[in-house]
Amino acid sequence: MAGIFESVGRWTVNGWRSQRANMAFLGETVCEAMGMVVHPRRFRFADSALAFQRAAFDGLPISTGIGFLLGVILAFQSAAALQMFGVEVYVADLLAIGLFRELGPLVTAIILAGRSGSAFAAEIGTMKVDEELDALTTMGLPPVRFLVLPRVVAAVLAMPVLTIFAELAGLVGGAIVLQMMNVPTVVFWRHVEATTSVFMISFGLAKGALFGLLVGLVGCSAGMRTSSTADGVGAAATSAVVGGIVAIAVTDGILAVLCYVWQL
Repeated sequence: MAGIFESVGRWTVNGWRSQRANMAFLGETVCEAMGMVVHPRRFRFADSALAFQRAAFDGLPISTGIGFLLGVILAFQSAAALQMFGVEVYVADLLAIGLFRELGPLVTAIILAGRSGSAFAAEIGTMKVDEELDALTTMGLPPVRFLVLPRVVAAVLAMPVLTIFAELAGLVGGAIVLQMMNVPTVVFWRHVEATTSVFMISFGLAKGALFGLLVGLVGCSAGMRTSSTADGVGAAATSAVVGGIVAIAVTDGILAVLCYVWQL
């Protein structure tokens, strides 16, 4: 019995310390971001552009491919049910609503967490193990300003780009499936146009940018908290992926409830 209480107490203390470290990291990041707004010349645009290239352009093939397969799978699964009622043409409406409002940003964010979130944690974690972060601090250069902010901004900007291509690829996949079911492509795109709205597309892109912010913060936070052990970098990368996906899922659930309450 004493061992159980000891385990619960250790888990509680470790969780409290982890949350306190996360809040301190978030506060420091917000302060540095406000400082960048006042003094934009301090922002490292070259590092942010490089991180954006790795997160957005290098991630386009996988995100576009997953989006295409997602559209094909959704079209096949929904058409199998709607075909019994002879209304398989409404698969286009289902795809448009599902991709633009929910699945497009969600799946793309999970891909970004797996690719870029782990990369952020591994890069910063390796610098910490090699004592490069201590060198920056000794020289009076805040690691958050030089390492965290460029990557977070890159993740925020990369998510809308990846989301747009994933959604378009998903619609193309759905159009191909419905073409195989004798639904003209023109009819498919007319249904998509009639279903979508500027608010729907903007809401999905804004949600994607928020997910990108979460991926960047969680990945960089895991890298900053990397331990100096042999498996520290691997544990940081794993923590970045798991924490990013959990943060995305929780945030998406909260947004879904708010949209239902506000009838958006």
